[in-house]
Amino acid sequence: MRLEAQKVWKDNSPINKGELQLTLVYLCDEFPADIDNIIKPIQDALVDLVFEDDSLVSDVDSHRRFLSDPIEIKSLPSLLQRAVLIGKECVYVKVSEPQPLEKYL
Repeated sequence: MRLEAQKVWKDNSPINKGELQLTLVYLCDEFPADIDNIIKPIQDALVDLVFEDDSLVSDVDSHRRFLSDPIEIKSLPSLLQRAVLIGKECVYVKVSEPQPLEKYL
């Protein structure tokens, strides 16, 4: 996981303050891992690369989609578009600022 993140994470220093939101999209085959079981290993892999400590992550938005199901790719980020087109199991991760709580309720 970390090696793949290093390929696309271009910032020189990890984020060291504020709160962060992780958005995960798990593109899976017919025998997927439980979505909740992939969150912590991904957070741990990003420590000292994307953020100094995973305690900065206040929100996690996770999604699992089967590669065998139709996925409309037009509005997806380019990395996720490529993953869908390749058709290989993977996880797309986006790091951003969290939304206000009322957006979730």
